Amino acid sequence: MAALLPSWAWVTGLTAGATAVVVALAVQADQAPHPTAATVRPGPSATAGTHASAKPKAPAAPALPDASGEGRRIVYSLGAKRVWLVDATGRPGRTFPVWPGTVAPQPGRYSVTLRRQSLKGSDGVEIEHVVYFTKAAGVNIAFSNALDGASPPPANGQKLGGIRMHKEDGAALWAFGDQGTRVAVVN
Repeated sequence: MAALLPSWAWVTGLTAGATAVVVALAVQADQAPHPTAATVRPGPSATAGTHASAKPKAPAAPALPDASGEGRRIVYSLGAKRVWLVDATGRPGRTFPVWPGTVAPQPGRYSVTLRRQSLKGSDGVEIEHVVYFTKAAGVNIAFSNALDGASPPPANGQKLGGIRMHKEDGAALWAFGDQGTRVAVVN
């Protein structure tokens, strides 16, 4: 006849089993694909009459511009007003829209020269994740995001070199763009 275990032994066993299940699920979730900035959410034009089982097909993320270089780099398209963060294999891992300043860099190849966690931009807005990569017309050109997440106000004739982005995109670019990271600017 089997001996009965004390109640604390049952609780300890159940807790250990539950912990093992939670750890296994966390490992599986970490290995699943994560959404990127290119994820599309339904807009206000989506109607309530849409069939619930029919999922709208998300538009494909804009393709990485041709002739943007090779390897790990940040690609900035002047015409598309968009940035791509490209991994070492040449695949874009994230892409997002940006709001350029009034002074644009020339198309070409650059690298991150300086990074600042936060400061006041030349337009008076508190910014963070400031990643400098060149100078044009006497103005520093850098990627950044406003601390409050807002898009930049109209320039009122100022020469501004900030390329602003949403707060979460600024954090992603900051994590990706260490000093020396290549930056390709294309038309």
